[in-house]
Amino acid sequence: MAAPEDMTTKDISGRYYLNKTLSDSIDPILVLQGVSWATRTVLAYATVTLDVSHYTDDKSIEHIDIDQTITGGIKGTSENRTMDWVERTHEDHIFGAVLAKSRRVKLDEITDPFLKNDWIESVSEHGFVHSYVVSDKSKNKYDWTAEQIWGFEKFDGEKRYTRHLKLVANGGKDVVEAKLIYDYAGPNPNKP
Repeated sequence: MAAPEDMTTKDISGRYYLNKTLSDSIDPILVLQGVSWATRTVLAYATVTLDVSHYTDDKSIEHIDIDQTITGGIKGTSENRTMDWVERTHEDHIFGAVLAKSRRVKLDEITDPFLKNDWIESVSEHGFVHSYVVSDKSKNKYDWTAEQIWGFEKFDGEKRYTRHLKLVANGGKDVVEAKLIYDYAGPNPNKP
């Protein structure tokens, strides 16, 4: 289902399903991040659901908290993004230990053509979510960085929440670019 026409990156709260037909394959990304074959196989067949809560705290700092589940209610990863470009540590059962930072950027601040192109112009005025995640080399045996831009694109004439992801691994020898496209399924049922 398409995202509401009036939805912008100022509030992406809602429930989303990864559209595997429109999205690029996530398997090459997960391989370079050291995700096991068993987990990758489950993810290839499972429905991936994101419950997104987007809000501003009492200090006027923007947050995007995402709880991911897969078919059967199995807990995926949690993404808690604080949009202040301060690096924070995070560790979960899929990606291990990482260092992550996020912020809001305007389109002209994005230099990489893959990350910059194809966005809906009407939502550009509010900027895009820019996320940068690095594997914690002191705890992980896999060396990778993942840079993402989040916004909205049109696919088959419908507005979709989309992430452009560029993963660089093994000292820059391996690069994977992928678009992750989501179907909007309504408000986040878990948002307070």
